[in-house]
Formats: sequence, structure tokens, C-alpha cells
Amino acid sequence: MSIGNSPEDERPFENEHVEADHEEARPSIGHVLRQARIAAGLTVDDVSSATRVRMNIVHAIEADDFSACGGDVYARGHIRTLAKAVHLDPEPLLAQYGDEHGGRPAPTPAAPLFEAERIRPERRGPNWTAAMVAAIVAVIGFVGFTMFQGDDSGNEANVAEGSTPSDSASPTTKTKKPADPTKPEASDSAIAAAPQDKVTVRVAAADGRSWIAAKDHNGRMIFDGVLKQGDTKTFQDSSKVHLVLGDAGAIDLFVNGKKIEENFQPGAVERLTYTKGDPEAG
Repeated sequence: MSIGNSPEDERPFENEHVEADHEEARPSIGHVLRQARIAAGLTVDDVSSATRVRMNIVHAIEADDFSACGGDVYARGHIRTLAKAVHLDPEPLLAQYGDEHGGRPAPTPAAPLFEAERIRPERRGPNWTAAMVAAIVAVIGFVGFTMFQGDDSGNEANVAEGSTPSDSASPTTKTKKPADPTKPEASDSAIAAAPQDKVTVRVAAADGRSWIAAKDHNGRMIFDGVLKQGDTKTFQDSSKVHLVLGDAGAIDLFVNGKKIEENFQPGAVERLTYTKGDPEAG
């Protein structure tokens, strides 16, 4: 009678040995993910950018270290995400993770997956800034409205107070208007006021603008410029005044208080010389 083990007794032992060898031969989750990433021609940075899983977590998972994931729920989520990024079916890897880490995941405290989730609540603060801006705008609007009302009141007061002076000022303005030199009384007064020992020439742009040049008896330039309609210029010399009128038709001339009655044509250029005594065109 044999005291050794029978072939039938040895069979279970052999099966257990085969199953152990099979488990030892199965590559780890991190190894599978790393090899698939390399085969796909991707770097850790590429995978991190594509999945938004931080690089340190990608490195840790490829080293079969799942402690940085924050719990089984997040570890499974990272495994699924990384597997899809490197073109793997995530289900076998999730099943393997369940076998190696107690099957069904234990509940874990809520934690953010990404840094962006922790930043969101901090961005709700600037409402105070909007409130301050609104308050400042309201204050500026109130001050502007108050100043506007004050200006209107002042204007109304000025109008009420100034109505009477404006009526009395109108005749004063009219009396200051220069007299028409063509009238006889104006010409007589101008003749009396003109110095007898000098030649006095007054140029008035009555019908438009004209370029004027004036020289004294020595040929020195007294004036060179443009008279706009309504402008006048007066020139005096001890003996002689030379004039050039760019548009003689627009000019009225008064020499020694007398108006020069010449039919100057519009646009005509006239060269004139006047001396003491009776005015004559040179």
C-alpha cells in the first residue's frame, strides 16, 4: 500500500500552480497602458493634454500607483480615459482593477477631478466690483444732473435780468455802426478830419474780398494782404501812397476824405498812386 499521493490527488495542486502562473504572467494595468501609449507614438504630455489628466497622475498609473487618483471611483475613471486615449478597450483593464482592488469600488469622498473645478467658486467674487461701478455711475449722474439744473436756473435769471438792458443796448450798437462814407455829410466830415500836410488813403472791401498792396513814397511796403468783405485799411504818407488792387471792382477808395468815383471792373488789377491835394489816379 502506497503512502504517497495518488495522481488524482496531485491534479488539484497542478491546476492551482497553473492558475498562479497565469496570474503572474498577466501584465499589470500600468504596463499595458504604457506599452499602448508607446505603440501609439504618444508622450505622457500628449496623453495629459488630450485627456486633461495631470501628468503626475499619468506617470503614477503607468507605475501601477493609484493612490494619487483620490479613490477607486477616480482611479477607474482615469483608467477608462487613458485606455481610450491610447486606443485600448477599457473594460478588461477595469475588470483587472476590480480583481486586484477588491471588486466593487468603495464610496469615496467627493473631490475635484481637475484643478479647474476648484477655481470656479473663486471666480464668483467680482460682483462687488460691478456694484461699486454702478454706485460710482449713479453718483456722477446725480452730480451732473444737479449742475445742469443749477446752470438752467442761472441762465433763466440772467435772461430775466438782462431783458431790459438788451433793449436799451440796441440803439447804442446802432450808433456805433460806422457811417456810410458815400453820404455827403460823412464825406464832409472825413475831408475836414484828413490832415492837410499828408496823403490819406482808405481802402474798403465793399463788394467782396481782394488782395491789397500799399507802399509809401520811398517804395517801402506798408501792407500786403487780403481784405475780406467789410474790412477796411487806412494808409498815410507825407507825400505819396502807391496801391495795387487785386480785385478793384470789390473796393471802395477814399483819398483825403473824398470817394474815388472810378468804374473799376470786377476781377481787374489796378495800380494807383495818390498824393496830397486833390486825389488823382496815377
